[in-house]
Amino acid sequence: MVKIGTPLSASATKVMMLGAGELGKEVIMELQRFGVETIAVDRYADAPGQQVAHRSYTISMLDGAALREIVEKERPDYIVPEVEAIATETLLELEQEGFKVIPTANAAFLTMNREGIRCLAAEDLSIKTSPYRFASNREEFQAAVKEVGIPCVIKPIMSSSGHGQSIIKSVEDIDNSWRKSQEGGRAGAGKVIVEGFVQFDYEITLLTVRHAGGTSFLEPIGHIQIDGDYRESWQPQAMSKIALAKAEEIAEKITTALGGYGIFGVELFVCGDEVIFSEVSPRPHDTGMVTMISQELSEFALHARAILGLPIPEIKFWGPSASKAVVVEGESDKATFGNLEQVLAEPGTALRIFGKREVKGHRRMAVLLARGNDVEDALGKVRRAYDKLDVQL
Repeated sequence: MVKIGTPLSASATKVMMLGAGELGKEVIMELQRFGVETIAVDRYADAPGQQVAHRSYTISMLDGAALREIVEKERPDYIVPEVEAIATETLLELEQEGFKVIPTANAAFLTMNREGIRCLAAEDLSIKTSPYRFASNREEFQAAVKEVGIPCVIKPIMSSSGHGQSIIKSVEDIDNSWRKSQEGGRAGAGKVIVEGFVQFDYEITLLTVRHAGGTSFLEPIGHIQIDGDYRESWQPQAMSKIALAKAEEIAEKITTALGGYGIFGVELFVCGDEVIFSEVSPRPHDTGMVTMISQELSEFALHARAILGLPIPEIKFWGPSASKAVVVEGESDKATFGNLEQVLAEPGTALRIFGKREVKGHRRMAVLLARGNDVEDALGKVRRAYDKLDVQL
């Protein structure tokens, strides 16, 4: 029997979010709807999730000692990683000591970097992936590019939102790609993955939720990325029944191996009826923000239910929908969003402004959402809304 206490009391059910960006913020709000006491931890102060949580802490989550100190002080019922850059060895220790890590500490450990999850998928589970090599230094990198061949995709083994990623299209790109990979990783310079370039018709995120009643799949999400950073997503992505069945088979295989309860973002390349595994995140996925308008229960609501052991009897899909990220370029600590009466003029549209305190370079600051008669109609709505949005720095 699932029981939830009263927040800020001795009976409280406490959840600690490790990472409090826009995705963590949504999970926190969904947990609070069930009366959960929430603690938001992030590497910078006033992160979106910290603005809505009951309490917050600001630390480097790669600092295992600092992370342990906060966990031992708060004694949360659940520890929920929202980002990859965490001292996962400390999470493994804490789990062994009796703390509940979502979905599991091993899942966080394996997916913290691309090496762990790629080896699990390709070598342990025999799931089809692109050809790949890992490189720890410039010499190994040169050899890996030669082995994999050009064109190839370069990614730090630990990064997100496209940071440090590039495509080598000719030998002239090699030096710049190495430099970019060393500057853009979440944990600084280090190992990279060199991936063979996959020819695909489209790529999808298949959100997969493991819960008390089993494993459920959401409608497949198509998306556009620029330099590895999500810009648009839509649901559902049209695909053949054969391809969808293969995608679900891969998603179930990889999420079962990772274990635990929660939502997983399984990224896949699709070419005709063939499906190739790319990556998996054991947490809500940025392309899945479209579910805030496409479904009765968003990916964040589903994650909260799964974490708490609550039933998910159905996942009700409202209809074709789309999202468009608002990525801002420049430097400011006082961004404003204007012309909103025009942005939201069309029926079936919505806007979520994340509340990030500052911009340095480029940063995703908001997302536009829409439902339509079909995917193209929904995409047209978010694109027109985007063109009307006036962002001032």
